[in-house]
Amino acid sequence: MYKIEEPIYFSLFTIIPILIVVFLLVIWWKKRTQKKFASLELLNKIAPNTSTFKSVLKFVFFIVGLSFLIVSLANPKMGTKLKTVKREGVDVVFALDVSKSMLAEDIAPNRLEKSKQIISKIIDKLGSDRVGVIIYAGNSYPLLPITTDHAAAKMFLQNANPDMVSSQGTAINEALELAKTYYNNDEQTNRFLIIISDGEDHQEETKQIAQNIANEGVKVYTVGVGTEKGGPIPLKLNGALIGYKKDNKGETVITQRKPDVLQDIAEASNGIYIDGNKTEKPVKTIEDIIANAQKSEFETKQFSDYKDQFQWFLGIGLLFLIIDMFFFERKTKWLKKVDLFNEESKK
Repeated sequence: MYKIEEPIYFSLFTIIPILIVVFLLVIWWKKRTQKKFASLELLNKIAPNTSTFKSVLKFVFFIVGLSFLIVSLANPKMGTKLKTVKREGVDVVFALDVSKSMLAEDIAPNRLEKSKQIISKIIDKLGSDRVGVIIYAGNSYPLLPITTDHAAAKMFLQNANPDMVSSQGTAINEALELAKTYYNNDEQTNRFLIIISDGEDHQEETKQIAQNIANEGVKVYTVGVGTEKGGPIPLKLNGALIGYKKDNKGETVITQRKPDVLQDIAEASNGIYIDGNKTEKPVKTIEDIIANAQKSEFETKQFSDYKDQFQWFLGIGLLFLIIDMFFFERKTKWLKKVDLFNEESKK
């Protein structure tokens, strides 16, 4: 099992395409300048050992060496031992609404991003609790099974978007049904389901399903995002606004938060409804609820004894840079025989 200690250093890879472009421009400039100075036949007589192939190969050594050095800065680590540990905690499953209405920008930056912020901050407050993530719109989708890996949960969460579900709508009932399959520990006494949505649900049976899941020992809490005044649903192409969603009559659709739907779900399952327009409120409320809940013991497997692997990448990187230093751009006897770029035939 590998993990990266300093992934921020991977941003240095943006330097490489810049260097490649600069190298190609220099090659082009040299060729152009040489043509102005003398004909190709004369250049071959003046500098018979000049090799384009070796210049390219020398640059490749440099790029490969630099790439390995960047990886070494990120410090990859390898888990050398898998062990079973006992932890105490509760099971927390987040059901995130990713329907198109969640793209409305009546709260900044939009409803979906606000929801992600709330979930991410709640996860930061959890201890050894297990988390799972469900996304839903017209149907539901298991984004991440129940796990103790909070970092993975936050990573998967950031990728959640409306394009990940096959149909649009807001079928909270499907998310409730899917959530039942997440709680795989029969001995876990405290199970939480946190639904984050704008409440635009059109399923009449949702309230009954919420009551059924509560009877199975799952505490359901709902968080509403968006405003009652509402806002249009933006349509974007490559990040640029191209218009707003319209109905069959050609009028702009205004999507509104429906707190009554979320309140009914919470009441049916003995939970509470929380206004999510201010991030701190749902984070603090749910943090207190989970902190005061009885913790159950469970077993989990995890890698331990992570060892640094940066030295391997550092060594390989330095090796390529040393080769680059001692690699000359002039032709050698073996290269003249290979004549990869047909340079001899041009003389």
